[in-house]
Amino acid sequence: MDLVGDLDSYERRDWDDGTVDDTLRMAVIGLGWFGHDMALPSIRTADYAEPTVVVSGSPDVREETAAEYGATAIDYDGYEAGVATDDYDAVYVATPNALHPSHVETAAGLGKHVICEKPLAATVEGAERAVAACEDAGVRLMTAYRLQTDPRIRRVRELVRDGVVGEPRLLHGNFSFRMLADGGDPDQWRLDADLAGGGALPDIGVYPLNTSRFIVDREPTAVSAETCGEGAFADVDRLATLLVSFGDVTGSFTADFDAQADDELTVVGDEGRIRIENAFEPREQRRIGVRRGEHSATIDPAPVDDLREEFDYFAHAVLTDGEIEPDGRDGLSDVRTMVAAYDAAEEGRRVELDG
Repeated sequence: MDLVGDLDSYERRDWDDGTVDDTLRMAVIGLGWFGHDMALPSIRTADYAEPTVVVSGSPDVREETAAEYGATAIDYDGYEAGVATDDYDAVYVATPNALHPSHVETAAGLGKHVICEKPLAATVEGAERAVAACEDAGVRLMTAYRLQTDPRIRRVRELVRDGVVGEPRLLHGNFSFRMLADGGDPDQWRLDADLAGGGALPDIGVYPLNTSRFIVDREPTAVSAETCGEGAFADVDRLATLLVSFGDVTGSFTADFDAQADDELTVVGDEGRIRIENAFEPREQRRIGVRRGEHSATIDPAPVDDLREEFDYFAHAVLTDGEIEPDGRDGLSDVRTMVAAYDAAEEGRRVELDG
């Protein structure tokens, strides 16, 4: 058996049919670090998307950003009132988690398609509101799971589907970094439980959870968890440890805001295993190691701007009325699992999930 296949298969967009010759005009809602420094440069370089509107509560930030990108600048009141709707076709929501539902609902009410940062909301009720608003309005909703659009991760899913590891049995994933090292802001919204809906779990723990769901194509059926937080992390979980049942597959995942930077994901089957190093950080070179019995292979695909991939994937799907795998209901599933994990940690028991 060819364990890894050809290098091109780890870099090819398997969803791109080459028929699109238009671009989707996007409004970026929220110009914090991720929206401004990470997302906007990727949208500008995308094949099928372009930034045409920026929304921020800071006059200086929105005007400077608008000038840099040749975009229209509006504030949140203007966005809610429908200002400049002729200048954009879709929105990218990059505000704090608890604010996602209202910004998604505004877009849906304006007839605009939506890509919303993960997690979809801070609560199950909020995620349900976001999904219902878009479904009722007949607009597309994508949860911004960039790993699902990363060609390297998509290739790993193909390897699992092709039986390279045999039947999947175990999933191990970790994502950690020292949030407050080197001058990190202890007053940031990610450490506010009301705005974030939690700490390490919704911010970085969702990556191994969702990516595992995607790779093995299974839904969680039950979850056990432990969390802890202290000091600057007293309001949220600094560390979250999850044991998730996916029926015949078991996943163990950790997320930590104050540990050595690390991100990896391993799929173990009854005949082999696949390990992805640098699995979750954006724009990183991912090393993929495959072992089956006594045979092993390692591949180092070229780095990919996975944010650009997700915006092109979204725009292509909207422009062609194509499939969106990480849709709103995908995001809702993870919010339900994470809320159940917090219940499990608080009550010291395994929590069953509805199918």
